[in-house]
Amino acid sequence: MNGVILRFRVMAIWAGVMSLLLWFAYMPAKYLVSDATFYENFIWIPIVHGFTYPIYLLAALHLCIAKRKSLISTGLFLLAGTLPVASIWIERKVSKEGA
Repeated sequence: MNGVILRFRVMAIWAGVMSLLLWFAYMPAKYLVSDATFYENFIWIPIVHGFTYPIYLLAALHLCIAKRKSLISTGLFLLAGTLPVASIWIERKVSKEGA
């Protein structure tokens, strides 16, 4: 069980950080800065986020199956990855629960 929790915790923090970068660095730069070369330096942010978010979903699903969470709880775990603070918050909740 510890491996499942560790994988989820790492991916939840990673998804949260990448979402923070996407929402509060890349997107404002893309839509508020008129110089296109400025935000093109950060094109890696949505690409990395897009490739690693499905890994977060798999880690969350694996944790929910291993802990036998309800369907609603599983859905909330999966949706937590869409908000930057929610994935970090749910990671803290899981780490306090322990195995």
